[in-house]
Amino acid sequence: MSDEVLVEVRDGVGVITLNRPRAINALTHAMILRIERALTEWAEDDQVRRIRFEGAGERGFCSGADVRALREDVLAGGDGAVQFFADEYRVNALVADHPKPTHAVMSGVCMGGGMGLAAHCTQREGDASTQLAMPETTIGLFPDVGVLFPLSRMPGRTGEWMALTGASVDCSSALWAGLLTEVDELAVHPDSSWLATSRGWIDDCFAADTVADVLEALTSSDEPDARAAAELISTKSPLSVAVSLEALRRARGMGSVGEVLAQDLTLARNFMRDSDFVEGVRAQLVDKDRAPVWKHAAGGVGSVGADEVLRYFE
Repeated sequence: MSDEVLVEVRDGVGVITLNRPRAINALTHAMILRIERALTEWAEDDQVRRIRFEGAGERGFCSGADVRALREDVLAGGDGAVQFFADEYRVNALVADHPKPTHAVMSGVCMGGGMGLAAHCTQREGDASTQLAMPETTIGLFPDVGVLFPLSRMPGRTGEWMALTGASVDCSSALWAGLLTEVDELAVHPDSSWLATSRGWIDDCFAADTVADVLEALTSSDEPDARAAAELISTKSPLSVAVSLEALRRARGMGSVGEVLAQDLTLARNFMRDSDFVEGVRAQLVDKDRAPVWKHAAGGVGSVGADEVLRYFE
């Protein structure tokens, strides 16, 4: 629907408002294409000096992509899901490389595809309600939309923690980590945020070579938060967690968001062919029983072989 994205120019500012508040502004394919048209037109429009992203409603900026629709396409045997990702990643690249300054107002929930729009903006504004996350391992996917670029550049191994657990971070932690550039009226100084004060055990545990080693380090830690992280990761798709760790560490050596997005597209194509995605979305968002049956449920992350992980990058 055309009103799912509101596009206007206000005093030289091109404003894009995601307008599906009941769905926390989850992105449809049509929304992605409308955003692309606006960004492309404004790149050449001298009347537009900067660009601003907003989300309608009180709940948040954007909860991510409409993954239930993507799941339905995969089940129907179509290629619409892969086309959605290709178009979405192209828009993420447009934001990252746009000639005009970009500004995202990241109030409330900002996850997944929402991060793909906001995290690549030059100005990233949060507030006390901000909760940022890349929860894709929960639905059998991987942190995509180019966000492994900033995650891999977070202090120490905090990006690994965020990618594997799918947990959200508050505004003070996000400002400390560089995911936000500004926050109005901070209640907690960034250096005293949860993520900053947890960096010690995060760095110790998430520096391990494999997910199995990470889990062993977390489980044997004296820190209750570390053991809680192990329990949380153990509920995610073992395949997704293993691929995500490899993808993040490859992203750390890449020089641009575009390189990471190219890797994302390869992974997305392979995930739509064979992964835990269909089952993960079923359990989390369709039947909502929160009881996914993962492909590697019996053996856990230890049963996901290195060769299997590497095939997703081919």
